[in-house]
Amino acid sequence: MDFTKAGKLESQNEVQQPQQPTKGTSFFRTCFNGLNALSGVGILSIPYALAQGGWLSLLLLFLVAVLCWYTGLLLRRCMDTHPLIKTYPDIGERAFGYKGRAIVSVFMYVELYLVAVEFLILEGDNLDKLFPNTAFKVAGLKIRGKQAFVMLTSLIVLPTTWLKSLALLAYVSAGGVLASFILVICIFWVGAVDKVGFHENDSVLNLKGMPIAISMFAFCYCGHAVFPTLCSSMKDRSKFSKVLLVCFITSTINYGSMAVMGYLMFGEHLKSQVTLNLPIKKMSTKIAIYTTLINPLTKYAIITAPITTAIEETSLFRNSRSLSILIRTALVISTVIVALTIPFFGYVMAFIGSFLSVTASMLLPCLCYLKLNKAARKMGLELIIIVAILMAGLFIGVVGTFTSIKQIVNHL
Repeated sequence: MDFTKAGKLESQNEVQQPQQPTKGTSFFRTCFNGLNALSGVGILSIPYALAQGGWLSLLLLFLVAVLCWYTGLLLRRCMDTHPLIKTYPDIGERAFGYKGRAIVSVFMYVELYLVAVEFLILEGDNLDKLFPNTAFKVAGLKIRGKQAFVMLTSLIVLPTTWLKSLALLAYVSAGGVLASFILVICIFWVGAVDKVGFHENDSVLNLKGMPIAISMFAFCYCGHAVFPTLCSSMKDRSKFSKVLLVCFITSTINYGSMAVMGYLMFGEHLKSQVTLNLPIKKMSTKIAIYTTLINPLTKYAIITAPITTAIEETSLFRNSRSLSILIRTALVISTVIVALTIPFFGYVMAFIGSFLSVTASMLLPCLCYLKLNKAARKMGLELIIIVAILMAGLFIGVVGTFTSIKQIVNHL
């Protein structure tokens, strides 16, 4: 997008095209969409993250929430610098030109790709818990357990990725917010009613597991890629700051509740997904797992859509239905290969959080804001806060990325 030329055209047409405040998304609906963006698969691993870092790491969850909320506000202020900014890549281009757009886009698309991989790993792990010792035959080869369910899941979601219009799926996937709350209720039910119980744990602080813990916390708040889109779609963009506040407070309460209950129930024995710890014969466990399984199935196509759309918008693949299906199929196959090669849900999530989410949710918003707002570069409280976020983000990114990659390599 050439903002200079676009700005001239807009100024010429300003009289002919007055604002229409009646069009756009309401405050309530935007809050719901924002919660849907923040209420992802991270809620399954939040108890494991707390177990890795100990009770004091819960303070880091709240700290990450505050930092990401503030950088969300910075993105909102970046949008105020030009009326044609609609998306996160637009902000990157406005700040640093086409290189900025490319950098933001790469981090966005890689993050989305790995989240899609996480969906497949999640489905494989939980279906294997529900139906142990299951096997399928494919081309004469017998495939067992998690690998079989990963491949089966990919076959189920494949047709949904062929759809050009994902409006219907978007409405279905909005149930992700409800699914997150149902999951928390089910975990409470298992502990309080199904007699698993809540037990005290003595691990106050575990420095060794802290990098993994804080990386997972960062993953939970990686909704910044969609924040500019949500803001630009509102009837009244001035209310978006309140939307962010509602979304971050609500999601943090949900995450914190899940972390505390899961850690009190299973302590140091927590697995990377809390559903894998639940007693399988209980009805509440089955509801929790089925709720967990439905969400990725409905969201996979929407998560991968920006990637396929970006590829198809090149002149080489534009307006070719057969090539579009081929590209989308190849993308699904590639995520299956990665999910089968690196089936470590927790460590992959930690890598996404420390490397991609920290960059997209902490570092880039601060850098873009400093570039676009000269006043922010003057010494003052705002600059001190932004520099502190940059330093914290760099520390989390370097330490968390190194630790998660080391864990993945050790388990291969």
